[in-house]
Amino acid sequence: MLKRKSALRIAQVLTEALPYIQRFTGKTMIIKFGGNAMVDPALHESFARDVVLMKLVGVNPIVVHGGGPQIGRLLEKLGITSEFVDGMRVTDSATMDVVEMVLGASVNKEIVSTINRNGGKAIGVTGKDGQLIRARKLEVSRQSPDVRAPEIIDIGHVGEVEQIDTEVLKMIQDSNFIPVIAPIGVGADGSSYNINADLVAGKLAEVLQAEKLMLLTNVDGLLDKDGKLLTGLTPPEVESLIEDRTVQGGMLPKVRCALDAVRSGVNSSHIIDGRVPHAVLLEVFTDEGVGTKISNRA
Repeated sequence: MLKRKSALRIAQVLTEALPYIQRFTGKTMIIKFGGNAMVDPALHESFARDVVLMKLVGVNPIVVHGGGPQIGRLLEKLGITSEFVDGMRVTDSATMDVVEMVLGASVNKEIVSTINRNGGKAIGVTGKDGQLIRARKLEVSRQSPDVRAPEIIDIGHVGEVEQIDTEVLKMIQDSNFIPVIAPIGVGADGSSYNINADLVAGKLAEVLQAEKLMLLTNVDGLLDKDGKLLTGLTPPEVESLIEDRTVQGGMLPKVRCALDAVRSGVNSSHIIDGRVPHAVLLEVFTDEGVGTKISNRA
């Protein structure tokens, strides 16, 4: 009897997932992989299985990953002090070397290996490969009380996306591989730039006109002032939440990224709880989901 109940539960789950699989077959989904899901081995494995299953049922996932904590740990071991301006790591040449080593080598290859170990075919690239991500130096300004004009602060090799060449991604996808992208861009002069992974994921979603942009976080999603999860939001509703400071602090840039993607033609953006096992599958293939959905349709 217990076996039959278990089998019935599995059948129910598959039946619920079927219309979503039919709807999303052939569609591209951009997933920003970060937070607890990156550092917790069990969550890392469940994420890899989610991505493999998505590919097997005909969805085209593209993974973009961060790696801030891993960069910080290696810098500390090397005796290089980290300095932050408005939440962004000041990246001199020595720090950029570490960023490339961590993001482009250890973190990227670990994610690729985990996906492959779980039956997928992943290939890792940085934004420098094939000039996938053309970048420009990010200028940061800060208003000083002593001067009328804003002060321009040099934070080194920190960049923003100038252009994305989708030819490399098309080649990878046409070969049935899952792209895993480290957010390192290349400037016109060949310089390397460290770019926020959320922003890279958002720009990729915009350029590819992805079905979904999914940003994994360490929180439930967008919460109201009483701590209740909000979902099914439209851009004007999210703007209202920003204006009344329901959304603020570290969540604000992530929400802005999600909003920009939807306004640029991406069908929906999702801010989901990466601490939940199989969070990606639950958000894509179930009625309930595990995070906040933002789209032009409520």
